[in-house]
Amino acid sequence: MDELTSRARRLYRRLLKQYPDATCELDYETPFQLAVATVLSAQCTDKRVNMVTPVLFARYPDAEALADALIGDVEEIIKSTGFFRNKAKSITGLAMAVVARHEGTLPSTMAELFELPGVGRKTANVILGNAFKTNEGVVVDTHIGRLSNRLGLTKQTDPVKVEQALIALFPRKHWTMLAHLLIWHGRRTCAARKPKCAECVVADLCPSAVEFR
Repeated sequence: MDELTSRARRLYRRLLKQYPDATCELDYETPFQLAVATVLSAQCTDKRVNMVTPVLFARYPDAEALADALIGDVEEIIKSTGFFRNKAKSITGLAMAVVARHEGTLPSTMAELFELPGVGRKTANVILGNAFKTNEGVVVDTHIGRLSNRLGLTKQTDPVKVEQALIALFPRKHWTMLAHLLIWHGRRTCAARKPKCAECVVADLCPSAVEFR
């Protein structure tokens, strides 16, 4: 095991001890609802999405219901998440495709998910890892991209290349939890502007820590 892989595994163990309950912070009851919530979370906080989805899912609980929705009604419900017109088109289009291609049931493979409107690799990884407990890849959002660089796990900035770097460093069984740990650490300690290096449990393993002290 090389030095970088060894340090990566130590980072994982420390973060897991710090955040043993780390999990997806989007509220959902079904894989389809998680897909919708993940689309809505683009450039929006999970907290804000969780304020919107109870109303959305009460009215449109599944793909069939959302596929038949008036887009103006959907826009009104999700307006506070930002970019609501595009998001309304994405989630209703997603619902229509799930109904037309999969009889209303969200598929559980990367290939099938990737073909659905509004579903990119990040969203597919969220769905597979959380709703279907399948480790096909590592979710790379803004927190994970930032922390992967800051922690010295990769110098790549393209999400696909960051994911490839993380996949090479961590065992497959840890991929979903790794994403949760990095997101939780990014939200609670390693903020973009003012990271709390003095409180960080992995500061001694982080090549960037000294810069922020």
